[in-house]
Amino acid sequence: MAAGVTNPHGETQRHVRLKRLALVWAQAQGFSVCAIEVSLPRCPYRADVAAYRGQHGEISATAIFECKQALCDLRRDNCDSEVSRRRLEVICKRRQILETCLRAHYPNLRNSDSLFPEFDSQSFTAIGHRGYARLLRELRAVQNRLYECTKFEKLIRYRCANLFFLVVPEELFRDREVPVGWGALVESNDALTLVRKPNWHDMTAEDRLRFLQRIGIAGTRMLNRQLEIGYDEVAAEHCRLVSSGDCHSGD
Repeated sequence: MAAGVTNPHGETQRHVRLKRLALVWAQAQGFSVCAIEVSLPRCPYRADVAAYRGQHGEISATAIFECKQALCDLRRDNCDSEVSRRRLEVICKRRQILETCLRAHYPNLRNSDSLFPEFDSQSFTAIGHRGYARLLRELRAVQNRLYECTKFEKLIRYRCANLFFLVVPEELFRDREVPVGWGALVESNDALTLVRKPNWHDMTAEDRLRFLQRIGIAGTRMLNRQLEIGYDEVAAEHCRLVSSGDCHSGD
């Protein structure tokens, strides 16, 4: 894997190739404004590829492409929160039942950490009950998945774009793993094939404009990096323009 890493952030050549293919496919579909690693409005997430298509006399369209090179990476962002909440409720009920039984069988578990005996906590892990330990592990896993692994679902809920595409290698594609409402682009022989069409999600004209602005910001950031333009150089130029009276900020 180390041989496949192409930058200090740990991105592999395969992931870079998927993003490149997504850029090519988006532009071929008429999305003429594109950028990679775009910070999205209205949410804390960043899109691998974001694209905008403007058409005269028609509603413009926005699209997000998420590239996944491994199944564990895909599943980390693809949690169904409703299913996980139901599972969490079942686990919590089982935990309550088991703790009630343990209190009855181990009355000496009280920690005596409260002034009032009825509020003393109990250390159920101290007895080494394997079923209880397994239940706690599952509880932590479901909680982590529910609160940290719902990126795909939240991107739709926040209406971050009109269209969403999952981009995966051919050997990784499983129809059941594609998020609800997302399209699927499968990579094979250095090209992408649309194997599932995405649903259309409405967003306001104001949100589309914010989306377009974020693409512009990401594109400028990448261009600055390529041309080795740093913040200090831009700040110095801004100060020079202000002092000479040539700064135009749009007022």
